[in-house]
Amino acid sequence: MPVGRKILLVDPDLCTGCEMCESICSFAHDGKFNPMNARITRVRIEPITNVAIGCQTCQDAACIAACPQKALSKKEPESYLIVNSDKCDGCGFCIRVCPFGAITLHTETHKAISCDLCTGTEYSQPQCVEMCPKEAIRVAFLEEVAEDKRIIAVKKLMTELGKVL
Repeated sequence: MPVGRKILLVDPDLCTGCEMCESICSFAHDGKFNPMNARITRVRIEPITNVAIGCQTCQDAACIAACPQKALSKKEPESYLIVNSDKCDGCGFCIRVCPFGAITLHTETHKAISCDLCTGTEYSQPQCVEMCPKEAIRVAFLEEVAEDKRIIAVKKLMTELGKVL
């Protein structure tokens, strides 16, 4: 089994944009259904594509470097972002530098929040993965993502080769 950096991987062909991932995420962390406080965000790409995005566990995370309060760190070996809410002052520098828009401010605490794969909750698995009605979300190791991309590329090449022959 692979080890190392984990991310949430969303299949845009399966995601319907129902927002269940956002609702269940906020409930798992806060005990309230409030998508504004979700650690995963649904993005609608016009005209018909929906996809959810969370922390991409960047190797050299700009958010960590940008935090003047040193409130951000990584949980190894998975590499997901940890926010120390005692240190976070809600300045938003981390939000500005995140290339994926995966960090937001909690609407009540005004502290940074980001996907932590539901660690620190009573759940053993990310609840967005467990509750997605279309099974569009899964936890993946970066090595698996690379393998998936290679398979897709080979299939595309085989299709193109078939057209030539």
